[in-house]
Amino acid sequence: MNLLIDTPLSEIFRLNDFQKKALKRLSLSTAKELLYHFPTRFEEFSPNQTLKNSPEGATGVWYGEIESLSLSKTFKKRVAIAEGYLNDGTEKIKLIWFNQPYLAKMLKERTPVRVSGKIMLRRGEKYIANPEITEIPELPKQIGSSLFNGNVKDSVKNEETYITYPIYPETRGISSKWFYHGIQKIFKNGILENLIDPIPKEILSKYNLPSLKTALVWIHTPKSQNDYISARKRFSFEEVFYIQLAVNREKQDYKKHQSYKIEVAKEKIENFLERFPFRATSAQNKAIEAILNDFKKSYPMSRLLEGDVGSGKTAVATTVSFATVTNKADVRGIGNLQVAYMAPTEILAGQHFENFIQYFKHIPIQIGLITGSVCRKFPSKINADGTTIISKNQLLKWVKEGDISILIGTHSLIQKTVTFRNLGLAIIDEQHRFGTKQRQKLAKKVEPVPHLLSMTATPIPRTLALTVYGDLDLTLLDEMPAGRKPIITEIVMVSKRPDAYEKIKKELKNGHQVYIICPRINEPDPSKEMALLAKSVSAEAKRLKKDIFPEYKIEILHSKMKPKEKDDVMQDFKNKKIDILVATSVVEVGVNVPNATVIVIEGAERFGLAQLHQLRGRVIRSNDQAYCYVFTEKMGEKTKDRLSALKTAKNGFELAEYDLKLRGSGELMGNKQWGVSDIGMEAIRNIKMVEAARTEAKLLIEDDSNLSKYPILASSLAEKIKTMHFE
Repeated sequence: MNLLIDTPLSEIFRLNDFQKKALKRLSLSTAKELLYHFPTRFEEFSPNQTLKNSPEGATGVWYGEIESLSLSKTFKKRVAIAEGYLNDGTEKIKLIWFNQPYLAKMLKERTPVRVSGKIMLRRGEKYIANPEITEIPELPKQIGSSLFNGNVKDSVKNEETYITYPIYPETRGISSKWFYHGIQKIFKNGILENLIDPIPKEILSKYNLPSLKTALVWIHTPKSQNDYISARKRFSFEEVFYIQLAVNREKQDYKKHQSYKIEVAKEKIENFLERFPFRATSAQNKAIEAILNDFKKSYPMSRLLEGDVGSGKTAVATTVSFATVTNKADVRGIGNLQVAYMAPTEILAGQHFENFIQYFKHIPIQIGLITGSVCRKFPSKINADGTTIISKNQLLKWVKEGDISILIGTHSLIQKTVTFRNLGLAIIDEQHRFGTKQRQKLAKKVEPVPHLLSMTATPIPRTLALTVYGDLDLTLLDEMPAGRKPIITEIVMVSKRPDAYEKIKKELKNGHQVYIICPRINEPDPSKEMALLAKSVSAEAKRLKKDIFPEYKIEILHSKMKPKEKDDVMQDFKNKKIDILVATSVVEVGVNVPNATVIVIEGAERFGLAQLHQLRGRVIRSNDQAYCYVFTEKMGEKTKDRLSALKTAKNGFELAEYDLKLRGSGELMGNKQWGVSDIGMEAIRNIKMVEAARTEAKLLIEDDSNLSKYPILASSLAEKIKTMHFE
């Protein structure tokens, strides 16, 4: 039979319950989804490479059964160790895992496994330290013939036969072997004959990319490494191309709307900037100029302002807000324009509310705050310099009537009940914490459509910004305000902790405050040994109070606390009632505390570089010297290189590029959050490929935004958009 691309897998294979659950976990339900489940790598296995003939220093892959599993701890440092033996029928070799005791519980005696690593020698005994180990359904039955009947190549040098076979992303209940045979079955049933390539032939030809049919064969069963590389290149381009089509169409659609033309005299802007306690940097001035030029156009601005923590994004936002609210809504002079400012947390929204009051109190306008727990207004009728709590209904009435010029809030801003009379500018702070739909929802609340300014302190590599934020024009703040001293960053191993604590005590004695960041909130279940390796907020706060800083006030902060509890703790910390705040990365976006000059980050190897950098930015809020102590218990070469980059990189953008190159952008914030697959990330590491996809997508959309000339591409894009998310 000839299969169709959307045929359910349950109609192609006889699946048992374990396989059904496994496929569901991997989100694989159709023939197409299985075909797009690509191998992550290919392994070469030599039947002549056995444990017996593998000398010290040999690296490779061995198949066998696990024996004699045990759990212990080192004598001196009490590091947890899992041990076992691999028996491949020719010899046994010891396997040792440091700091991974959970493996002793996960694996079982006589389990068939695939082990890869390097053979080492100690006291005359061969062993493999921290090997990669994968359970497999069964051992290769015929040593010397291909496990998958795959590609065979002969090595003239030693006349050994090497078997190459694909390794797929697996889960319990389904193996690479199953994927290989399953895909071959689909191929044999004629599915390729029914495929129509959605990417125009002229684009494939221009960039020397294989057709869809060829690429699918090459990526699953390549005859050479070049075939495999070429196939991955095609699918990398395809994914970024779809994203670029989507964002370019969004950008073009956005420009079709009418917006307010906003013009303001240069002298007024200069006078407003003089109210700041610091001189604007040239980067800030350029950003303000770019935004004001966008304001003069008849279609709405859509711009992303990216800058390190402390680079002055809020000052830019405040200045362009001033330009907005001092403009009339129309030529008749009826009502001034309004500004909506959306922040990701109540703490941050409250902070911006206070900041805006300071810079706008000389202007006769009203400023509102709306969050899930409170509504406030400035000025108060009773106190012209103060704020007052008001009902939500009253606040919404004044916003609708245009009496509130600036409304600051959290997600509450995009509720249907919030309507503006003359919304001229929408500002979104910490852009990456809001999805594209949320961004659009705020920006399109009214007609004319307001100008949109998105901001982020998260360092984003240029290629990633061009891809996932392709609908936004990009402006960088790459300067810090004058007088700011670079943070002194130290990488601290276990043996050097006492010295670091002494330095921290000096800062505390000088009246400064300290952040201590931990990866976990609470101590985990003792049966889950791996989890014990990550320090928790609750236990660390008790340990520090008891053993290190008994004379200082210590409090905790984490995401599971109620909003009011978090607010109270942060306000107490800001008001110097707390000396040391032990917290999770929830403080990454939080209230400015200029008096906090030290941050300690526990388990630094667990965080992405960009997140470490942003956490470090919590203590660069004044001209006092700031310190960051990066505590780590693991210091392999990769960890050493990453953390060293934290010390040497000039700014967050440099770090983000480094992290992208080293770990992939899915790790930039420590988790997958951009809606781009692993194979799409390969393109994002390649600026030329991103620019090529961007160029081709832009040309197609400008010529025909509905892609009516390419119906297969339009249909494929519509399907792809359903799975896209940039949250």
